[in-house]
Amino acid sequence: MQQLFATQIYQKKIQFDLKDLAKEIHQISTADVAGQKWSSKNYQNGYTSYGSWDQMHKMSSTFRDLEKKIDKHVQALIKNLDFEIDKKALKMDSCWVNIMPPGAQHTSHLHPNSVISGTFYVAIPAKSSAIKFEDPRLGLFMNAPTVKLSGRKENQRFFSLDPKAGDVVLFESWLKHEVPRNESKKPRISVSFNYGWN
Repeated sequence: MQQLFATQIYQKKIQFDLKDLAKEIHQISTADVAGQKWSSKNYQNGYTSYGSWDQMHKMSSTFRDLEKKIDKHVQALIKNLDFEIDKKALKMDSCWVNIMPPGAQHTSHLHPNSVISGTFYVAIPAKSSAIKFEDPRLGLFMNAPTVKLSGRKENQRFFSLDPKAGDVVLFESWLKHEVPRNESKKPRISVSFNYGWN
């Protein structure tokens, strides 16, 4: 038996001052009037600086330091994917913050025009949402039977990953993902980003 066409999801811990980062993210959410306005219409109960303040790695030394740490992990994933590209070919081209209070959710989506996407987790309270990934072949299964709940994870149509605060999770940008409703009593805070061609 051969396993082909693997979908790789990378998860590692990054040492970073999460308390100070969370404080800065709350300051950003207060100052970002355009992001507040967009989020109130498109991100029920939540806040994101995507589309308004989405160049945080160019705006703040804190995020610039985080970018340097993430860069090393992106290089590790690229190596594992056997991409035939120069080390400097991909660069962080967008970086934004997310606050998901209780009840907030982020529906299924992907990141077009990017190569590698990911999230750094700042605060993950107990009972807050995992990140849920969808099998990219889902629309092609047609008459395929459902998979047993007890089946191996590589055969499942969906996979939920429970990150911890301080984790970075990376994946190829075409991979559909979502964040189900936050059932915690505290906000789920994260920094998301895309890497594209330099």
